[in-house]
Amino acid sequence: HFKITEDLSCRLIGCSKVCCNYLGSAREGQDWAIAKYRYDAIGQRIRLWEFGQVHNKSFHANMLFLFRKAVVYTIDYRNRTCQKNPLHTAFHPSHIPHNASLLSQVILGGSSAPGEGLLVNTWTGDVPETGGKYLATVTEFGCIPVSTLYYTEKSGWVVTNYFNAVKGIEDPEQFFPPPFCTDADTEEEELDFFSAFF
Repeated sequence: HFKITEDLSCRLIGCSKVCCNYLGSAREGQDWAIAKYRYDAIGQRIRLWEFGQVHNKSFHANMLFLFRKAVVYTIDYRNRTCQKNPLHTAFHPSHIPHNASLLSQVILGGSSAPGEGLLVNTWTGDVPETGGKYLATVTEFGCIPVSTLYYTEKSGWVVTNYFNAVKGIEDPEQFFPPPFCTDADTEEEELDFFSAFF
């Protein structure tokens, strides 16, 4: 679904534990997704609830990535089913890449009175693995993601806006598979983190 966006956001979020939502679009708005995203760097866990449209087909995903156990669960609460696959991806801690360049520091909104604006930094850089380029805007204080723009010739521009970010874990139970997943057999097909996107 939104492989590129998620990879980039994982590299850019500056918190060890963060909860946020994001809205992403690609292919000139033809493909889009809205997601709740939970990230735990210490436990090396990611939880994702996403829905959207890709190539005129709607999709939804509810996935739990447990990197230390090398497993990913695809969870269907409505049917109380669970698919368990080997996870073939190393955990990538979130941070602004060391080779990123600071493009600018600006105030979003106003600066005439206290509370009217948000001080943000915009970073830019290349992603050698994909030949892509990015612009990432994060808050000056806390390094909370605000938006990312990512470009490759294959995908065009992928725009992601983040909202409702909270430092910390609101509900730690979100990082554990539900009881009906206990007996799930492990499928043979290995997935990587990017299988949840595009």
